[in-house]
Amino acid sequence: MINFRYTSLSICSLIVYYTSAFAQVQSLSLGESQALAMANYPMVKERNLIAQSSAYSIERANAGYLPQLTINGQATYQSAVTQIPLQLPGMDVPELSKDQYKIYGEVNQLMYDGGVTKLQKEAIDASADIEEQALEVALYQIKERINQLFFGILLLDAQIAQNGLLKRDVQTGLDKINAAIANGMALKSNGSLLEAELLRAQQQAIELQATRSAYLQMLGLFVNRPLGEHTVLETPEAAVSAQEINRPELQWYSQQQRGVEIENRLLTAKNLPKLNLFFQGGAGRPALNMLSNDFEAYYYTGIRLSFPLTGFYTLKKERALLHIKTQRIETKKAAFLFDTSLSLHQQNAEAIKYQQLLKTDDDIIALRTSVKQAALAQLENGVINTAEYMREVNAEDTAKLSKIMHEIQWLAAQYRIKNISGN
Repeated sequence: MINFRYTSLSICSLIVYYTSAFAQVQSLSLGESQALAMANYPMVKERNLIAQSSAYSIERANAGYLPQLTINGQATYQSAVTQIPLQLPGMDVPELSKDQYKIYGEVNQLMYDGGVTKLQKEAIDASADIEEQALEVALYQIKERINQLFFGILLLDAQIAQNGLLKRDVQTGLDKINAAIANGMALKSNGSLLEAELLRAQQQAIELQATRSAYLQMLGLFVNRPLGEHTVLETPEAAVSAQEINRPELQWYSQQQRGVEIENRLLTAKNLPKLNLFFQGGAGRPALNMLSNDFEAYYYTGIRLSFPLTGFYTLKKERALLHIKTQRIETKKAAFLFDTSLSLHQQNAEAIKYQQLLKTDDDIIALRTSVKQAALAQLENGVINTAEYMREVNAEDTAKLSKIMHEIQWLAAQYRIKNISGN
């Protein structure tokens, strides 16, 4: 197992070399970048909206416990009315009017609803939890985007620093060949070749700096903080590889299952008897006395029992639909775990590959450095020309860049494993 504290020394030293000229340096860690990005992402505002919507829905459900008042009125005309088939001497039997009127108010107080209101509030809470966890799932994806930007900038920093070392090597060769030219021991064209190589290295530095600035601007938008050219990203420690999957999607699926369970209980509650106290009062013609043809006030009160039986017609099918819903959630969860495990195996293989490559990088660099130093001595003594010297300089530069890439790629693979597993 390679200790990253040692393999990352070259990266750290290169970055320090590159940034030592700046008096003020703004540093930013990977964890800080992820936290700021998730806190400032526009979608975060949905948290408050979900909470407010849930609170309003709960208040509306609680209104079911309050007395329910309704006011009704009607005016009718009917073709026949109740008549008493008796004729008594000296007594007029009243005859009801065919036009009748009634206006009344009724107050209902819920006594027992089978637990419907309580379960409705639980369903509202469960729905809010599902929405909030779906938001967490969406925000979690930002971590990978931040990782890509962060490690991309780290790689650019190391390449820029290595570019500085390359220019130093070219400048060293140029100084020696210029001295040889001044002494008449080398042709001026040899110096021109090194000057061209130095200009090419400077162009590479400009391209790398431009790419770094673009990456920093994108990262700055995520963290809602201006990141200038002096910003230095802290190289994170090697992450501990954890294979246990602990992603927010798993909690999201669990909350969906809880929502289905509440729906199932709500089906039962809706088909239980309901008990209400009621009071009705109003005025009409006729009122409660059907033999009176006068407008009269009236009231009556009592207990009302209702037992909806029509719900049992579809109860079995509704439960079957909920069972299918549960199975679909389980299927999606199983597919997610399969895909995530597959990604973990792939990233583990990548991490192992870079770890093995790093074992030989130092040996390759040592050999290339030895050859380059020998080439510099030969150039100074006129044994080889500048083209041959640059070939060895570029070979060493390529070997060092390979190690830098392998170190960053190995570290990025570790954090990609961490992000995929959710640990």
